[in-house]
Amino acid sequence: MLYSRIEGQGRALLIIHGFLGMSDNWKSFGSLYATEGFQTHMLDLRNHGKSFHSDNFSYDVMSKDVLEYCQEHNLHKVSIIGHSMGGKVAMLFATLYPEMVEKLIVADIGPKYYKPHHQDIFAGLNAIDFSSKPSRTEVEEILYPFISDFGTRQFLMKNLYWIEPGQLGFRFNLEVFNKEIEVIGTALPEKNIFEKPTMFIRGGNSNYILDADLPEIKKHFPNFELVTIPNVGHWLHAENPKVFFEETARFLK
Repeated sequence: MLYSRIEGQGRALLIIHGFLGMSDNWKSFGSLYATEGFQTHMLDLRNHGKSFHSDNFSYDVMSKDVLEYCQEHNLHKVSIIGHSMGGKVAMLFATLYPEMVEKLIVADIGPKYYKPHHQDIFAGLNAIDFSSKPSRTEVEEILYPFISDFGTRQFLMKNLYWIEPGQLGFRFNLEVFNKEIEVIGTALPEKNIFEKPTMFIRGGNSNYILDADLPEIKKHFPNFELVTIPNVGHWLHAENPKVFFEETARFLK
């Protein structure tokens, strides 16, 4: 069963993080949505955060994990927010189980295929030899030549934890990601359609959702609206949390 953080009472809202993320990245949003009358379920997908590790890693199995989570928690109607890879999981889940989903919010990802583009991040992560028992500072020093952006490094460093005193490790399953990197960019199946209200929200400086992608989005999600947050990139919810929350809360209510 997937690990989750649950906050608030009311209508069920699932939040699904992106690749290499975890529920912890969304805890401030979880509190905000709770004040708006939602019971917010912030999930850790398989091979991420505090959820189980598995060699089986695909959007099909991640969507089934979400289904089993809903069944276990007796959630029959949910709204979903998914960012990046979590948005892909949310799209597939909504098109497979439309009777369970009221509203869908997809943050800065489209249904199309994306080529692998995390090469620098993987090079940095794979350069770390945890058998030498590096400190947090030493891990960041190893990452720096590969990942110059401070925010991205801090995002990855949040996944560090003490396996035992003196021994750090990453919570995510890097070994499986190295083998299955092609999975992350998989397109939504051609015939999958979700006809209920859907919001795609993108960063104005991001190239993940282009204007040229809108016809394909409309084909899969005919009842969609597009919101663009100016002057932010792919991490739109972290770069402008105020506008992200205002726009998503408006749509959900």
